[in-house]
Amino acid sequence: MTKQIVVLISGSGSNLQALIDAQQQDCLGGHISLVVSNKKNAYGLTRAANADIPTAVRTLKEYRDAGKSREDFDRDLAEFIVSDYAPDLIVLAGWMHILSPAFIDRFRGRIINLHPALPGELDGAHAIDRAYDEFKAGSRSRTGVMVHYVIPEVDKGAPILVEEIPCKEGDSLEDLENRIHAVEHHILPKAVKLVLSGNAKSAE
Repeated sequence: MTKQIVVLISGSGSNLQALIDAQQQDCLGGHISLVVSNKKNAYGLTRAANADIPTAVRTLKEYRDAGKSREDFDRDLAEFIVSDYAPDLIVLAGWMHILSPAFIDRFRGRIINLHPALPGELDGAHAIDRAYDEFKAGSRSRTGVMVHYVIPEVDKGAPILVEEIPCKEGDSLEDLENRIHAVEHHILPKAVKLVLSGNAKSAE
């Protein structure tokens, strides 16, 4: 039976495109059954539509405007995904919303995230910018990319795949970003396939 994947995005969806390409080449180990964005204008929604993948938009602002909480948003999002799609795996691919236990506890061990840093380093937002600033200050010579399981503590879940990336003399921020994104695009599909095949390390 084909494993079902739900992908959560917030932006351009270049990592989503890497997943779509892997699926079309039969290299993903599963089928993307839904793409959810928390931004109405995210280009990733167009990428999904071009690949005939169903999409949904859920924004926190709508909940805030209605006097509801972040936990309400997360709980309802989890319920929508479970009741309509029942995925084997949820992939956060540039999802810029910190999920609360109201969501995570429904899918514990079945949510993975892509983060442009090495385990234990540069947790949270703007990791590439921060790595570059440290490199320019002389305190960093390498950074990396990891795919990890999602737990309530941001970017602290057990790593699935990790790849180190050198910071090179003369690098601009764009140079470093391009090298990181190239690694992201090949490491994320590999991690998805690893988890769905049962060959990844456990989430514990």
